Amino acid sequence: MKQYRIAILGATGAVGQQMLRVLEERQFPVETLLPLASSRSAGAVITFRDRTIPVETAEAAAFDGIDLVLGAADSETAVAMAPAIRAAGAVFVDNSSAFRLEADVPLVVAEVNPQDVKQHKGIISNPNCTTIITLTAVYALDAISPIRSMVISSYQAVSGAGAGGPVELMRQTEAICHGREYPPQVFAYPIAYNLIPQIGGPQEHGYTSEEMKLHYEGRKILHRPDFKASSTCVRVPVLRSHSVSARVTFERPVSVEQARQAIAVAPGCRLVDDLAQMRYPMPRDTSCQDLVYVGRIRRDMADPCSLHLWCCGDQLRKGAATNAVQIAELL
Repeated sequence: MKQYRIAILGATGAVGQQMLRVLEERQFPVETLLPLASSRSAGAVITFRDRTIPVETAEAAAFDGIDLVLGAADSETAVAMAPAIRAAGAVFVDNSSAFRLEADVPLVVAEVNPQDVKQHKGIISNPNCTTIITLTAVYALDAISPIRSMVISSYQAVSGAGAGGPVELMRQTEAICHGREYPPQVFAYPIAYNLIPQIGGPQEHGYTSEEMKLHYEGRKILHRPDFKASSTCVRVPVLRSHSVSARVTFERPVSVEQARQAIAVAPGCRLVDDLAQMRYPMPRDTSCQDLVYVGRIRRDMADPCSLHLWCCGDQLRKGAATNAVQIAELL
């Protein structure tokens, strides 16, 4: 089997650390691993397959001889490093939002549009975490009747804000339990014992940038320019694993039983749907693994062409690192 020279851009961050773990778990054929980060993290070490490897500074010359770069850095870094990655002849699988909506950059969910990786010109984008989790959950239903639109509410874990999110939640919770103050630093408001109904900055029609991602990314991934999605994204005091309540509208009615049967065998999904036995997806059950759990499937009371469902998936893994490694496997 061919072995690959892999660089991870942003190797010391939350997603970069998960990429290392997923590469190891899935036994990706790595000949050489090069962890890259900002100059602040240079000199740190990471562990991969029982070896300690020093972290190097991300700069243009670092990509010489590399086959594949997994990006776990911010958009600014991705844009700055992309020309050097392409010049080195490597393929850049990027987790930032920098290239997602560019016409010549495939935007891929491994279980939904794997064939699109063939169209790359040196860069492939990983979609937004909520987009990945939601489309993985519902895509099997699209084969029964094409999906026209979705209305979702997402309940997004603090891990979505980076490594500082879980730390702030835990410290804030502890402070409140002991009658102390812990002023918010990562989030605009206290997150412990609270919900914050804004993720991202203001955009069109009163939506936030996070809320518009499924709308535009869904169109590109599904190859359906008329697809519409209305979202409300809420930050919740959960450490990791995002949850989504979705109303899915189809061209023709899809029965609850059809939906259950399709999701039960869908790649990347696990059907957990028994209200009488109190079995349904929850963040605690879906953290630290790669399947998207789907349940609470029921017909819409007002529209025969719509179904409701609830799904949960690990934001750091399937919503980011695992999908990126799956793209690398497709390549």
